[in-house]
Amino acid sequence: MMAMAAAARARTSWPLPKRCVHVEAGLKKAGIVLPPPGAPKANYNMLAWGPGGMLYLSGHLPITTSGELLKGRLGEGGMDVAQGYEHARWVGLNFLATLQKELGDLDRVEQVVKLLGVVNSTNTFTDQHLVVNGCSDLFMQAFGDKVGYHARSAIAANTLPLGTSVEIEAIFKVKE
Repeated sequence: MMAMAAAARARTSWPLPKRCVHVEAGLKKAGIVLPPPGAPKANYNMLAWGPGGMLYLSGHLPITTSGELLKGRLGEGGMDVAQGYEHARWVGLNFLATLQKELGDLDRVEQVVKLLGVVNSTNTFTDQHLVVNGCSDLFMQAFGDKVGYHARSAIAANTLPLGTSVEIEAIFKVKE
């Protein structure tokens, strides 16, 4: 019992952990610049904390560092998979900006748990999964296999808010 009490006292006297910057350093090395963190476009929060360090992020849109909202529709007469992939990558960058603002340190992300990607598509377009890879691949690049690999769904919609091409929501497990 005395040993447990001594251990508890020792833990509380440790200095606070230093900020780790491995993820941010990797992004910088890759030449990746995050856009400014976004704000809600209607009456909702950008994120909500759940029990056990679960962090639920509302749907994010493809917004560039200059603030341009990327719009379009995938499929016949519209955008191709490569363009949609790039738009989904911008969504991922916006997630990273939100996480960095909220957490102060992207190394606090313990696991990318799940993504739900919605792609503005024609009725004949069936490559939504390849489009959402733009976000998934960015998370794998940023966090590596162990943290970045996640569950995912990719679905189609005939329209999305503000005419955007892709909207993705995400769930993360965060180190407390």
